[in-house]
Amino acid sequence: MTARSWEQMRTQIAAQLLRQTGHDVEWWNAAVANESSLADEAALRAWLAEQGVTGYPQGMLVMERFGYPDFLLASADELIEAQYTDRPALRPILDAVVALASSIGEVEVHARKTYASLFTPRRAFAAVRPTTKTRVDLGLRIDGVEPGGRLLDGSRTAGGNVNLRLPLTSVDDIDDEATAWLSRAYHANL
Repeated sequence: MTARSWEQMRTQIAAQLLRQTGHDVEWWNAAVANESSLADEAALRAWLAEQGVTGYPQGMLVMERFGYPDFLLASADELIEAQYTDRPALRPILDAVVALASSIGEVEVHARKTYASLFTPRRAFAAVRPTTKTRVDLGLRIDGVEPGGRLLDGSRTAGGNVNLRLPLTSVDDIDDEATAWLSRAYHANL
């Protein structure tokens, strides 16, 4: 499995900042350093919003000024390993979901501190989160589908980009139904 590192995401966000504002990260870092009134995160966020810098670029510039959290400085592999350190029996579920998703289409894995997001070329369609010591939740982003049957509410599964979840306790839970839901989520987010 190839997981995307923070450095790769930072590069993409930096490019977005340049497209959004016409200025690169170094220019913005210098502009922030020249503003003496930006003593805390709230002040910096408000100032950046006034400058038209929002979303991920704003978050990145705040971290450039006040420091990056340790989990962002870890490699993608380190993040994923840490998620499964105390539950190694669940790691094969993540690997199986990623392999299955990759057989459906082009998939990029983004490692977070507590879960891994799966992206189509367009946007996130799923997330895999080791929720307990005996269960992984497969979060799915399928607009217009309500929880029911095996599909549970997934709104708290992973960063708000998924609305449904399938609880998985073993690789055997990745059956035809789970495969169909994962495929549907993938195609709904192309």
